[in-house]
Amino acid sequence: MDRAPGLSVRLKLTLSYAGFLMLAGVLLLAAVWLFLLRYVPNRAMLYNPDDMPTGGVFPIRSALLAVFAPRAAAVLAFLLVFGLVGGWILAGRMLAPLTHLADATRRATHGSLSHRIRLPGRKDEFRELADAFDTMLTRLEAHVAEQRRFAANASHELRTPLAITKSLLDVARTDPNHDTAELINRLHTVNTRAINLTEALLLVSRAEQRSFTRERVDLSLMAEEATETLLPLAEKHGVTLETSGDITPTTGSQALLLQLTTNLVHNAIVHNLPDRGTVWITTDARPATVVLTVENTGEKLAPELVSTLTEPFQRGTERIHTDHAGVGLGLAIVKTITQAHDGRLTLTPRAAGGLRISVELPTQKPRSDSI
Repeated sequence: MDRAPGLSVRLKLTLSYAGFLMLAGVLLLAAVWLFLLRYVPNRAMLYNPDDMPTGGVFPIRSALLAVFAPRAAAVLAFLLVFGLVGGWILAGRMLAPLTHLADATRRATHGSLSHRIRLPGRKDEFRELADAFDTMLTRLEAHVAEQRRFAANASHELRTPLAITKSLLDVARTDPNHDTAELINRLHTVNTRAINLTEALLLVSRAEQRSFTRERVDLSLMAEEATETLLPLAEKHGVTLETSGDITPTTGSQALLLQLTTNLVHNAIVHNLPDRGTVWITTDARPATVVLTVENTGEKLAPELVSTLTEPFQRGTERIHTDHAGVGLGLAIVKTITQAHDGRLTLTPRAAGGLRISVELPTQKPRSDSI
């Protein structure tokens, strides 16, 4: 933003300090002068034969003014110089923390997000501002690193189906006798995977930008709908789905929260025991929050692995069935949607094997016009 040049804050503070000091000096001298006048009679005269060859008679007030005025002017001049010099030094010391803040800001604008101010001293307004700025840089650095890693992984994941498609087309072009039906089926599979990955990336972007309309949503209904949708997949894998819980009203995007619930249930089904597995979907209403919990049987998981499952494209290969490997964004989408709804996502490995995932969202606030 272009602005016209102006006075620096330090100079403004210096002039303010000096002006205030001058005003205080003028008021003090005026008070002294008025105090002296109270004890001088109006008609009192002073005879001084040395001032005039023939002697002279002067009013005492005039004599006092002749003595007081030049000394008062000297005092005001001293206060002006003292106020300017002292104010300049004092303003510089007071504004020194802003210099560090400005330096850190310039570094951040040039891409250096690792620099921190770490302003020493006791707590005050400047140090609160510096600490808040350091916190912002920390979060921004983590966010940028996550976005770069996400972009690199997305590029890699999108390149894979494109490379496979190119290879299949090259084979078909060099071998006219190649089975066309098999080629079409493989191209369809690869293309479907690329479409699913692209849609997942768009969903993540939409959730991160929070570009959705908030409305009343009941998580228990989302759980029932997701269960009905994924029931054929559960039957195919020999997994039993059990749904229970309370009515859990919250506020958010119905489409995104349905996607969140579907991803959780789908993840619990495909990452389960090979046969006779179970998935428990429960909803719980608390005073300030609502909780959706999806718990499944399965292999025992190390806490180190569980902590990485919400990262984009982290699939946990030892838990995945080959026919439903997904695109590696299922739980990453869940995490993004949860954050977009000001919620909290918790992943806990079960002692008997499997995973317990809880999504805690703020409860729906009652309308102001409700009775």
